[in-house]
Amino acid sequence: MRVAVVGHIEWVEFVPVGRLPRPGEVIHADGVFARAAGGGGVVAAVLAELGAEVDFFTALGDDGYGRAAADQLAERGVTMHISLRGELSRRAFTLLEDGGERTIVTIGKRLDPLGSDELDWKRVRGADGAYVTAGDQAALEWARQARVLVASPRARTALSGDGPSIDALVFSASDRDEGEWASGCSARARQLVATEGAAGGRWWGESEGRWEASELPGAPRDSYGCGDSFAAGFTFGLASGASVAKATELGAECGARCLTRPGAP
Repeated sequence: MRVAVVGHIEWVEFVPVGRLPRPGEVIHADGVFARAAGGGGVVAAVLAELGAEVDFFTALGDDGYGRAAADQLAERGVTMHISLRGELSRRAFTLLEDGGERTIVTIGKRLDPLGSDELDWKRVRGADGAYVTAGDQAALEWARQARVLVASPRARTALSGDGPSIDALVFSASDRDEGEWASGCSARARQLVATEGAAGGRWWGESEGRWEASELPGAPRDSYGCGDSFAAGFTFGLASGASVAKATELGAECGARCLTRPGAP
């Protein structure tokens, strides 16, 4: 199976802490590590782990963080299509509390791939699926050339105004911004898919239903990337020809597995 991902990367430093510091307090952390993450990076990594051939269209700064992110994802088996920008790659710090909660601070502008970037966009033609989390309308037009197109409302520049239809729009029901952005482009989506964490989630549109959260394969360690992991599994399922119901089940399994892992998958 071949799947294209059009989206953004963040170089994320994960800092395990017992709890969040109080104002003015100094606390100590052990075991700090870094990952190529962000919405596009997580989805690309999970799709590759599921066995898909992944083409990832993205933008990075020509700096050490960007090169490290590209190398790390390439090592995971992702084929990278990178437009270099004259800006710094976006970074983030994520504090991981005992019990799995994460608190994120992003640093710098999100760098989106553009349809006008000199990338091998023709690779999208004939792909089984595509997932878009960042880009412009021209990039979305390229992504629509895949058989199945799934998007995140975080790709709000790409989804603004008129444009191609989307087979499924995946978002978090508890995220106010994502909910508002999804509402603004819902008319273009055949299915709206809202995740609800431990409660599972629901979909509606051309069909409707609910799914239950999957049983965790271990103790909860980090909620970073769980929603993106769900989106990756869901996209993989639709691209393989599965029903929406079966695709949500696979997405739920990927989200549950992510919750038991420290850092991005």
